[in-house]
Amino acid sequence: MLNVGKIREGFVLDHIKAGESLELYHSLQLEKLDCTVAIIKNARSNKLGKKDILKVECDINELNLDVLAFIDHNITVNVIKDENIVDKKILVLPKEIKNIIKCKNPRCITSVEQGLPHVFILADEKNEVYRCKYCEEKYSHL
Repeated sequence: MLNVGKIREGFVLDHIKAGESLELYHSLQLEKLDCTVAIIKNARSNKLGKKDILKVECDINELNLDVLAFIDHNITVNVIKDENIVDKKILVLPKEIKNIIKCKNPRCITSVEQGLPHVFILADEKNEVYRCKYCEEKYSHL
């Protein structure tokens, strides 16, 4: 059995879909942080069968919860202090996301104006559909 030690202070991302932890690592830009990160892939899970886990030893404020919620709002976020879970963050789909996805509409102003941020608004929470703020191009997350 693999044993990954406790972290003193930081956060644990649990219930990540199996095989998606490395993609999540890059999407959250964890490689830019000066902290210890443990990636556990394909761990046994009663809930999912298999799951991935990320253990990150740094301040929770370094984590962009909107990006995480956009990627997968079913991930469990455990906040760790003195090697104990002190809080669990509930993720909800963000109402607006900026520069996480890019508009694919070639006629959108974001295709012409290079400095303009790519902003998407949550249009349909049930179906996880976002629309470009400028041209209303649909982006379906499911």
